[in-house]
Amino acid sequence: MSTQEQSAAASTPDTTTHSPDVVVVGAGTAGCYAAATIARDGYDVVVLERKTEDEAGHIACGDALKGADAFPESIPKSHLEPAFTNTGVDHGRFEIPQEDTVLEIPIPGELAVIDRWEYGRRIIDGAENAGADFHYDTVVQNVTQESDGGPVTGVEAIHKGDPRTYEADVVIDAAGSLSVLQDHVDFSNSTFDTNVDYSHFCSAYREIVHVEEPVEWSDALVFKPTERAAGYLWYFPRTETEINAGLGFQMTEEPMKLVDDLKYDLENRAEFDGAAVDDKLGAALPTRRPYDSAVHPGYVAIGDAAGHVNPTTGGGIAGAAYAGKYAAEAIVAGLEDGDLSEKALWEYNERVMDHFGARYAALDVYNILSTAVDVDDLMGLLAAMPGEKLAEALYSGSTSIGPKLALEGLLNSRGHWGTIWNLFQTKRRADDLLELYEHYPDHPAALEHWQQRRDELMEAVYETTGADPKY
Repeated sequence: MSTQEQSAAASTPDTTTHSPDVVVVGAGTAGCYAAATIARDGYDVVVLERKTEDEAGHIACGDALKGADAFPESIPKSHLEPAFTNTGVDHGRFEIPQEDTVLEIPIPGELAVIDRWEYGRRIIDGAENAGADFHYDTVVQNVTQESDGGPVTGVEAIHKGDPRTYEADVVIDAAGSLSVLQDHVDFSNSTFDTNVDYSHFCSAYREIVHVEEPVEWSDALVFKPTERAAGYLWYFPRTETEINAGLGFQMTEEPMKLVDDLKYDLENRAEFDGAAVDDKLGAALPTRRPYDSAVHPGYVAIGDAAGHVNPTTGGGIAGAAYAGKYAAEAIVAGLEDGDLSEKALWEYNERVMDHFGARYAALDVYNILSTAVDVDDLMGLLAAMPGEKLAEALYSGSTSIGPKLALEGLLNSRGHWGTIWNLFQTKRRADDLLELYEHYPDHPAALEHWQQRRDELMEAVYETTGADPKY
Protein backbone atom coordinates (compact mmCIF):
# COMPACT_ATOMS: atom_id res chain seq x y z
CA MET A 1 0.00 0.00 0.00
CA SER A 2 1.37 3.40 -0.97
CA THR A 3 1.87 6.19 1.56
CA GLN A 4 -1.11 8.06 0.04
CA GLU A 5 -3.34 4.97 0.35
CA GLN A 6 -2.23 4.40 3.95
CA SER A 7 -3.05 8.02 4.79
CA ALA A 8 -6.51 7.76 3.18
CA ALA A 9 -7.24 4.52 5.01
CA ALA A 10 -6.20 6.03 8.33
CA SER A 11 -8.49 9.03 7.82
CA THR A 12 -11.56 6.91 6.95
CA PRO A 13 -13.67 6.34 10.06
CA ASP A 14 -14.84 2.84 10.89
CA THR A 15 -18.52 2.13 10.27
CA THR A 16 -20.56 1.49 13.40
CA THR A 17 -23.26 -1.14 12.95
CA HIS A 18 -26.51 -1.32 14.93
CA SER A 19 -29.01 -4.17 14.66
CA PRO A 20 -32.39 -3.26 16.18
CA ASP A 21 -35.55 -5.12 15.29
CA VAL A 22 -37.00 -1.97 13.72
CA VAL A 23 -35.46 1.31 12.62
CA VAL A 24 -37.67 4.41 12.34
CA VAL A 25 -36.45 7.35 10.25
CA GLY A 26 -37.91 10.59 11.60
CA ALA A 27 -38.99 11.70 15.08
CA GLY A 28 -42.26 13.36 14.15
CA THR A 29 -45.73 12.31 15.23
CA ALA A 30 -45.98 9.22 13.05
CA GLY A 31 -42.47 8.04 13.88
CA CYS A 32 -42.83 8.53 17.62
CA TYR A 33 -46.18 6.74 17.85
CA ALA A 34 -44.88 3.86 15.75
CA ALA A 35 -41.75 3.57 17.89
CA ALA A 36 -43.70 3.76 21.16
CA THR A 37 -46.16 1.08 20.03
CA ILE A 38 -43.39 -1.31 18.97
CA ALA A 39 -41.28 -0.68 22.08
CA ARG A 40 -44.24 -1.35 24.38
CA ASP A 41 -44.48 -4.81 22.83
CA GLY A 42 -40.90 -5.52 23.87
CA TYR A 43 -39.09 -5.08 20.58
CA ASP A 44 -35.86 -3.14 20.06
CA VAL A 45 -36.59 0.03 18.07
CA VAL A 46 -34.24 2.89 17.16
CA VAL A 47 -35.45 6.28 15.91
CA LEU A 48 -33.04 8.19 13.67
CA GLU A 49 -33.43 11.97 13.77
CA ARG A 50 -31.34 14.35 11.66
CA LYS A 51 -31.73 17.26 14.11
CA THR A 52 -29.85 17.73 17.35
CA GLU A 53 -31.46 16.61 20.58
CA ASP A 54 -32.21 20.25 21.44
CA GLU A 55 -33.83 20.97 18.06
CA ALA A 56 -35.73 17.70 17.65
CA GLY A 57 -39.48 18.23 17.53
CA HIS A 58 -39.16 21.78 16.18
CA ILE A 59 -41.00 21.91 12.87
CA ALA A 60 -43.18 24.34 10.93
CA CYS A 61 -46.82 23.65 11.66
CA GLY A 62 -50.05 25.58 11.98
CA ASP A 63 -50.34 23.91 15.38
CA ALA A 64 -54.10 23.44 15.14
CA LEU A 65 -55.04 19.95 16.31
CA LYS A 66 -58.46 18.60 15.29
CA GLY A 67 -59.44 15.46 17.16
CA ALA A 68 -57.43 16.36 20.23
CA ASP A 69 -59.72 14.12 22.29
CA ALA A 70 -58.59 10.92 20.57
CA PHE A 71 -54.99 9.71 20.44
CA PRO A 72 -53.44 6.23 20.55
CA GLU A 73 -52.61 5.14 24.08
CA SER A 74 -48.98 4.24 23.33
CA ILE A 75 -48.23 7.89 24.19
CA PRO A 76 -51.04 8.91 26.56
CA LYS A 77 -52.93 12.10 25.83
CA SER A 78 -52.27 13.22 29.41
CA HIS A 79 -48.57 13.37 28.55
CA LEU A 80 -49.30 15.74 25.66
CA GLU A 81 -51.83 18.07 27.28
CA PRO A 82 -49.30 20.56 28.71
CA ALA A 83 -48.51 21.48 25.08
CA PHE A 84 -52.18 22.42 24.45
CA THR A 85 -52.13 26.21 24.80
CA ASN A 86 -55.63 27.08 23.55
CA THR A 87 -58.54 24.66 23.89
CA GLY A 88 -61.19 27.37 23.53
CA VAL A 89 -61.32 27.41 19.71
CA ASP A 90 -64.77 26.43 18.46
CA HIS A 91 -65.19 27.94 14.99
CA GLY A 92 -63.48 28.95 11.80
CA ARG A 93 -63.49 32.58 10.67
CA PHE A 94 -63.26 32.95 6.88
CA GLU A 95 -62.39 36.47 5.77
CA ILE A 96 -63.54 37.14 2.20
CA PRO A 97 -62.21 40.57 1.21
CA GLN A 98 -63.63 40.28 -2.32
CA GLU A 99 -67.11 40.37 -0.78
CA ASP A 100 -66.23 42.55 2.23
CA THR A 101 -67.60 39.90 4.54
CA VAL A 102 -66.65 37.37 7.21
CA LEU A 103 -68.10 33.85 7.32
CA GLU A 104 -68.06 32.09 10.69
CA ILE A 105 -68.41 28.29 10.69
CA PRO A 106 -68.80 26.27 13.91
CA ILE A 107 -66.29 23.42 14.35
CA PRO A 108 -67.69 20.43 16.29
CA GLY A 109 -65.53 18.20 18.45
CA GLU A 110 -62.42 18.94 20.43
CA LEU A 111 -59.96 21.34 18.81
CA ALA A 112 -56.76 22.70 20.30
CA VAL A 113 -54.00 25.04 19.21
CA ILE A 114 -50.71 23.72 20.52
CA ASP A 115 -47.14 24.76 21.14
CA ARG A 116 -45.69 22.53 18.40
CA TRP A 117 -42.16 22.48 19.74
CA GLU A 118 -43.34 21.54 23.23
CA TYR A 119 -45.61 18.92 21.69
CA GLY A 120 -42.65 17.62 19.65
CA ARG A 121 -40.56 17.23 22.78
CA ARG A 122 -43.37 15.46 24.57
CA ILE A 123 -43.99 12.84 21.89
CA ILE A 124 -40.25 12.11 21.88
CA ASP A 125 -40.31 11.78 25.67
CA GLY A 126 -43.36 9.54 25.40
CA ALA A 127 -41.63 7.22 22.93
CA GLU A 128 -38.49 7.13 25.09
CA ASN A 129 -40.60 6.31 28.14
CA ALA A 130 -42.06 3.41 26.17
CA GLY A 131 -38.54 2.09 25.51
CA ALA A 132 -37.55 3.51 22.11
CA ASP A 133 -33.94 4.59 21.59
CA PHE A 134 -33.25 7.90 19.80
CA HIS A 135 -30.12 8.62 17.76
CA TYR A 136 -29.89 12.36 17.03
CA ASP A 137 -27.61 14.15 14.53
CA THR A 138 -28.11 11.15 12.25
CA VAL A 139 -28.73 11.71 8.55
CA VAL A 140 -29.86 8.71 6.49
CA GLN A 141 -28.12 8.57 3.12
CA ASN A 142 -29.14 5.22 1.69
CA VAL A 143 -31.52 2.29 2.10
CA THR A 144 -30.09 -1.24 1.95
CA GLN A 145 -32.08 -3.90 0.15
CA GLU A 146 -31.80 -7.39 -1.23
CA SER A 147 -31.24 -7.40 -4.99
CA ASP A 148 -33.93 -7.13 -7.67
CA GLY A 149 -36.54 -5.31 -5.61
CA GLY A 150 -36.28 -7.66 -2.64
CA PRO A 151 -36.93 -6.90 1.02
CA VAL A 152 -35.44 -3.79 2.60
CA THR A 153 -32.80 -4.74 5.16
CA GLY A 154 -31.77 -1.43 6.78
CA VAL A 155 -30.29 2.00 6.18
CA GLU A 156 -26.92 3.67 5.97
CA ALA A 157 -26.43 6.97 7.77
CA ILE A 158 -23.92 9.57 8.92
CA HIS A 159 -23.70 10.59 12.56
CA LYS A 160 -21.58 13.71 13.11
CA GLY A 161 -19.40 12.77 10.15
CA ASP A 162 -19.05 9.10 11.05
CA PRO A 163 -20.78 6.37 9.00
CA ARG A 164 -23.33 4.13 10.66
CA THR A 165 -25.19 1.10 9.36
CA TYR A 166 -28.52 0.00 10.77
CA GLU A 167 -29.55 -3.56 10.02
CA ALA A 168 -33.22 -4.18 10.83
CA ASP A 169 -36.11 -6.48 10.07
CA VAL A 170 -38.20 -3.45 9.13
CA VAL A 171 -37.50 0.17 8.14
CA ILE A 172 -40.28 2.63 8.93
CA ASP A 173 -40.18 5.69 6.70
CA ALA A 174 -41.43 8.61 8.81
CA ALA A 175 -39.13 11.08 7.05
CA GLY A 176 -41.87 13.48 5.97
CA SER A 177 -43.14 14.85 2.67
CA LEU A 178 -41.25 13.83 -0.47
CA SER A 179 -39.19 11.43 1.63
CA VAL A 180 -35.76 10.88 0.13
CA LEU A 181 -35.74 7.31 1.41
CA GLN A 182 -38.19 6.32 -1.31
CA ASP A 183 -35.68 7.44 -3.95
CA HIS A 184 -33.33 4.68 -2.76
CA VAL A 185 -35.75 1.74 -2.76
CA ASP A 186 -36.51 -0.52 -5.73
CA PHE A 187 -40.28 -1.05 -5.46
CA SER A 188 -40.54 -3.09 -8.67
CA ASN A 189 -41.67 -6.24 -6.82
CA SER A 190 -44.40 -4.63 -4.73
CA THR A 191 -47.43 -2.36 -5.16
CA PHE A 192 -45.90 0.52 -3.16
CA ASP A 193 -47.24 3.76 -4.64
CA THR A 194 -44.64 5.50 -6.80
CA ASN A 195 -47.08 7.86 -8.55
CA VAL A 196 -45.78 10.80 -6.53
CA ASP A 197 -44.92 14.24 -7.92
CA TYR A 198 -43.85 17.52 -6.33
CA SER A 199 -47.06 19.13 -7.62
CA HIS A 200 -48.99 16.90 -5.17
CA PHE A 201 -47.56 18.96 -2.31
CA CYS A 202 -47.78 22.49 -0.98
CA SER A 203 -45.24 24.65 0.77
CA ALA A 204 -46.15 26.11 4.13
CA TYR A 205 -44.57 29.01 5.96
CA ARG A 206 -45.22 30.09 9.55
CA GLU A 207 -44.24 32.86 11.92
CA ILE A 208 -45.11 33.22 15.61
CA VAL A 209 -46.40 36.74 16.22
CA HIS A 210 -46.60 38.35 19.67
CA VAL A 211 -49.12 41.18 20.04
CA GLU A 212 -49.57 43.66 22.88
CA GLU A 213 -53.37 43.45 23.21
CA PRO A 214 -55.54 40.29 23.13
CA VAL A 215 -57.04 39.59 19.71
CA GLU A 216 -60.83 39.56 19.49
CA TRP A 217 -60.86 36.22 17.67
CA SER A 218 -58.87 34.09 20.13
CA ASP A 219 -61.64 31.45 19.91
CA ALA A 220 -61.35 31.05 16.14
CA LEU A 221 -59.10 29.79 13.38
CA VAL A 222 -58.84 32.61 10.83
CA PHE A 223 -58.49 31.94 7.09
CA LYS A 224 -58.12 34.38 4.21
CA PRO A 225 -57.40 33.80 0.50
CA THR A 226 -54.27 35.40 -0.92
CA GLU A 227 -54.40 37.73 -3.90
CA ARG A 228 -52.86 34.97 -6.01
CA ALA A 229 -54.45 31.64 -6.83
CA ALA A 230 -53.63 28.44 -4.93
CA GLY A 231 -52.70 30.27 -1.75
CA TYR A 232 -54.29 31.19 1.57
CA LEU A 233 -53.33 33.00 4.77
CA TRP A 234 -54.17 31.77 8.24
CA TYR A 235 -53.98 33.00 11.82
CA PHE A 236 -54.23 30.45 14.64
CA PRO A 237 -54.20 31.88 18.21
CA ARG A 238 -51.97 29.93 20.59
CA THR A 239 -53.07 32.38 23.25
CA GLU A 240 -54.86 35.73 23.17
CA THR A 241 -51.54 37.45 22.44
CA GLU A 242 -49.45 34.77 20.70
CA ILE A 243 -50.56 33.98 17.15
CA ASN A 244 -49.34 31.48 14.58
CA ALA A 245 -49.43 33.44 11.32
CA GLY A 246 -48.75 31.63 8.11
CA LEU A 247 -49.71 30.67 4.60
CA GLY A 248 -49.84 27.69 2.32
CA PHE A 249 -49.37 27.58 -1.44
CA GLN A 250 -49.07 24.96 -4.14
CA MET A 251 -45.54 24.02 -5.17
CA THR A 252 -46.21 25.59 -8.57
CA GLU A 253 -46.41 29.07 -7.04
CA GLU A 254 -43.51 31.44 -6.32
CA PRO A 255 -43.02 31.13 -2.53
CA MET A 256 -41.41 34.48 -1.76
CA LYS A 257 -44.13 36.44 -3.57
CA LEU A 258 -46.73 34.75 -1.40
CA VAL A 259 -44.69 35.34 1.76
CA ASP A 260 -44.87 39.01 0.79
CA ASP A 261 -48.67 38.63 0.86
CA LEU A 262 -48.44 37.52 4.49
CA LYS A 263 -46.12 40.39 5.36
CA TYR A 264 -48.46 42.89 3.69
CA ASP A 265 -51.50 41.48 5.51
CA LEU A 266 -49.75 41.59 8.88
CA GLU A 267 -48.72 45.19 8.33
CA ASN A 268 -52.29 46.20 7.47
CA ARG A 269 -54.15 44.50 10.32
CA ALA A 270 -54.73 46.78 13.30
CA GLU A 271 -54.39 43.94 15.82
CA PHE A 272 -50.79 43.36 14.71
CA ASP A 273 -49.65 46.95 15.08
CA GLY A 274 -46.30 46.89 16.91
CA ALA A 275 -46.16 43.09 16.91
CA ALA A 276 -42.93 41.15 17.40
CA VAL A 277 -42.21 38.21 15.10
CA ASP A 278 -40.04 35.16 15.80
CA ASP A 279 -39.61 31.48 14.96
CA LYS A 280 -39.88 31.67 11.16
CA LEU A 281 -40.08 28.21 9.61
CA GLY A 282 -41.12 26.55 6.36
CA ALA A 283 -42.13 23.03 5.41
CA ALA A 284 -43.78 20.91 2.70
CA LEU A 285 -47.17 19.24 3.17
CA PRO A 286 -49.08 16.69 1.08
CA THR A 287 -52.17 18.03 -0.68
CA ARG A 288 -52.90 14.71 -2.33
CA ARG A 289 -54.70 11.44 -1.73
CA PRO A 290 -53.05 8.86 0.55
CA TYR A 291 -50.65 6.45 -1.10
CA ASP A 292 -52.50 3.55 -2.74
CA SER A 293 -50.12 1.29 -0.84
CA ALA A 294 -47.43 2.26 1.63
CA VAL A 295 -45.88 -1.19 2.22
CA HIS A 296 -43.04 -3.17 0.69
CA PRO A 297 -41.35 -6.24 2.18
CA GLY A 298 -39.41 -4.91 5.19
CA TYR A 299 -40.47 -1.30 4.56
CA VAL A 300 -43.46 0.84 5.60
CA ALA A 301 -44.13 4.55 5.00
CA ILE A 302 -46.27 6.51 7.47
CA GLY A 303 -47.58 10.04 8.06
CA ASP A 304 -46.54 12.72 5.59
CA ALA A 305 -44.25 10.18 3.88
CA ALA A 306 -47.40 8.32 2.78
CA GLY A 307 -49.71 11.29 2.12
CA HIS A 308 -51.62 10.91 5.40
CA VAL A 309 -52.79 14.52 5.58
CA ASN A 310 -56.21 16.09 5.03
CA PRO A 311 -55.53 17.55 1.56
CA THR A 312 -57.90 20.49 2.03
CA THR A 313 -56.62 21.73 5.39
CA GLY A 314 -53.09 20.34 5.80
CA GLY A 315 -54.13 18.79 9.12
CA GLY A 316 -52.08 15.68 9.73
CA ILE A 317 -51.23 15.23 13.42
CA ALA A 318 -54.04 12.88 14.44
CA GLY A 319 -53.84 10.88 11.21
CA ALA A 320 -50.07 10.51 11.59
CA ALA A 321 -50.46 9.23 15.15
CA TYR A 322 -52.89 6.52 14.06
CA ALA A 323 -50.88 5.64 10.96
CA GLY A 324 -47.91 5.05 13.28
CA LYS A 325 -50.03 2.86 15.52
CA TYR A 326 -51.51 0.81 12.66
CA ALA A 327 -48.14 0.30 10.98
CA ALA A 328 -46.52 -0.70 14.27
CA GLU A 329 -49.22 -3.24 15.09
CA ALA A 330 -48.89 -4.85 11.65
CA ILE A 331 -45.11 -4.96 12.09
CA VAL A 332 -45.33 -6.50 15.56
CA ALA A 333 -47.63 -9.21 14.19
CA GLY A 334 -45.13 -9.80 11.39
CA LEU A 335 -42.21 -10.03 13.79
CA GLU A 336 -44.08 -12.57 15.90
CA ASP A 337 -44.97 -14.67 12.84
CA GLY A 338 -41.61 -14.25 11.13
CA ASP A 339 -43.36 -12.82 8.07
CA LEU A 340 -42.76 -9.22 6.99
CA SER A 341 -43.86 -9.63 3.39
CA GLU A 342 -46.06 -7.13 1.57
CA LYS A 343 -49.08 -9.38 2.14
CA ALA A 344 -48.36 -9.68 5.86
CA LEU A 345 -48.11 -5.89 6.25
CA TRP A 346 -51.17 -5.18 4.08
CA GLU A 347 -53.58 -4.84 6.99
CA TYR A 348 -51.91 -1.51 7.77
CA ASN A 349 -53.09 -0.13 4.40
CA GLU A 350 -56.62 -1.37 5.07
CA ARG A 351 -56.83 0.23 8.51
CA VAL A 352 -55.58 3.59 7.24
CA MET A 353 -58.14 3.61 4.43
CA ASP A 354 -60.92 2.56 6.79
CA HIS A 355 -60.11 5.19 9.42
CA PHE A 356 -59.33 8.32 7.39
CA GLY A 357 -57.73 7.50 4.04
CA ALA A 358 -60.98 7.04 2.12
CA ARG A 359 -62.32 10.38 3.33
CA TYR A 360 -59.05 12.16 2.50
CA ALA A 361 -59.07 10.70 -1.02
CA ALA A 362 -62.60 12.02 -1.57
CA LEU A 363 -61.68 15.44 -0.19
CA ASP A 364 -58.82 15.62 -2.68
CA VAL A 365 -61.48 16.00 -5.38
CA TYR A 366 -62.13 19.52 -4.05
CA ASN A 367 -58.45 20.39 -4.32
CA ILE A 368 -58.69 19.34 -7.94
CA LEU A 369 -61.80 21.49 -8.39
CA SER A 370 -60.01 24.51 -6.90
CA THR A 371 -57.46 24.46 -9.73
CA ALA A 372 -60.22 24.99 -12.30
CA VAL A 373 -62.84 27.18 -10.58
CA ASP A 374 -62.74 30.99 -10.56
CA VAL A 375 -61.57 31.95 -7.06
CA ASP A 376 -63.58 35.19 -6.90
CA ASP A 377 -66.73 33.34 -7.93
CA LEU A 378 -66.14 30.68 -5.28
CA MET A 379 -65.52 33.29 -2.59
CA GLY A 380 -68.70 35.08 -3.59
CA LEU A 381 -70.65 31.86 -3.26
CA LEU A 382 -69.18 31.10 0.18
CA ALA A 383 -70.06 34.61 1.33
CA ALA A 384 -73.71 33.87 0.53
CA MET A 385 -73.75 30.51 2.30
CA PRO A 386 -75.29 30.14 5.79
CA GLY A 387 -72.40 29.30 8.14
CA GLU A 388 -74.26 26.76 10.28
CA LYS A 389 -75.48 24.83 7.23
CA LEU A 390 -71.99 24.86 5.76
CA ALA A 391 -70.60 23.50 9.03
CA GLU A 392 -73.22 20.74 9.00
CA ALA A 393 -72.19 19.75 5.49
CA LEU A 394 -68.48 19.84 6.28
CA TYR A 395 -68.54 17.87 9.53
CA SER A 396 -71.54 15.53 9.38
CA GLY A 397 -69.56 12.82 7.60
CA SER A 398 -70.26 14.08 4.09
CA THR A 399 -67.33 14.93 1.88
CA SER A 400 -68.64 18.43 1.20
CA ILE A 401 -71.64 20.50 0.16
CA GLY A 402 -74.87 18.51 0.25
CA PRO A 403 -78.14 19.00 -1.66
CA LYS A 404 -79.80 20.98 1.15
CA LEU A 405 -76.88 23.37 1.40
CA ALA A 406 -76.72 23.70 -2.37
CA LEU A 407 -80.41 24.60 -2.41
CA GLU A 408 -79.96 27.27 0.26
CA GLY A 409 -76.99 28.64 -1.67
CA LEU A 410 -79.10 28.62 -4.83
CA LEU A 411 -81.84 30.68 -3.17
CA ASN A 412 -79.35 33.24 -1.87
CA SER A 413 -76.78 33.28 -4.66
CA ARG A 414 -78.47 34.17 -7.93
CA GLY A 415 -75.15 35.19 -9.50
CA HIS A 416 -73.40 31.91 -8.70
CA TRP A 417 -75.73 29.22 -10.01
CA GLY A 418 -73.09 27.82 -12.35
CA THR A 419 -70.63 27.38 -9.52
CA ILE A 420 -73.30 25.75 -7.33
CA TRP A 421 -74.09 23.24 -10.06
CA ASN A 422 -70.38 22.53 -10.51
CA LEU A 423 -70.01 21.94 -6.76
CA PHE A 424 -73.04 19.67 -6.68
CA GLN A 425 -71.74 17.59 -9.59
CA THR A 426 -68.29 17.47 -8.01
CA LYS A 427 -69.81 16.18 -4.79
CA ARG A 428 -71.39 13.32 -6.70
CA ARG A 429 -67.99 12.40 -8.13
CA ALA A 430 -66.43 12.61 -4.65
CA ASP A 431 -69.15 10.37 -3.21
CA ASP A 432 -68.52 7.79 -5.94
CA LEU A 433 -64.83 7.83 -5.09
CA LEU A 434 -65.52 7.56 -1.37
CA GLU A 435 -67.66 4.47 -1.92
CA LEU A 436 -64.89 2.81 -3.91
CA TYR A 437 -62.28 3.59 -1.24
CA GLU A 438 -64.59 2.08 1.36
CA HIS A 439 -64.09 -1.18 -0.57
CA TYR A 440 -60.30 -0.99 -0.62
CA PRO A 441 -58.86 -4.45 -1.44
CA ASP A 442 -57.86 -6.84 1.34
CA HIS A 443 -54.76 -8.22 -0.38
CA PRO A 444 -52.10 -6.87 -2.79
CA ALA A 445 -53.13 -8.99 -5.77
CA ALA A 446 -56.49 -7.20 -5.96
CA LEU A 447 -55.03 -3.69 -5.99
CA GLU A 448 -54.48 -3.37 -9.74
CA HIS A 449 -58.14 -4.06 -10.55
CA TRP A 450 -59.24 -1.62 -7.83
CA GLN A 451 -56.88 1.04 -9.22
CA GLN A 452 -58.32 0.65 -12.70
CA ARG A 453 -61.81 1.38 -11.36
CA ARG A 454 -60.48 4.30 -9.30
CA ASP A 455 -58.75 5.80 -12.33
CA GLU A 456 -62.00 5.59 -14.29
CA LEU A 457 -63.71 7.55 -11.53
CA MET A 458 -60.89 10.10 -11.58
CA GLU A 459 -61.44 10.63 -15.30
CA ALA A 460 -65.02 11.55 -14.43
CA VAL A 461 -63.68 13.99 -11.80
CA TYR A 462 -61.49 15.75 -14.37
CA GLU A 463 -64.36 15.89 -16.86
CA THR A 464 -66.75 17.34 -14.27
CA THR A 465 -64.37 19.93 -12.83
CA GLY A 466 -62.57 20.85 -16.04
CA ALA A 467 -59.25 20.47 -14.19
CA ASP A 468 -56.05 19.05 -15.66
CA PRO A 469 -55.22 15.51 -14.50
CA LYS A 470 -53.40 15.49 -11.17
CA TYR A 471 -52.10 11.92 -11.09
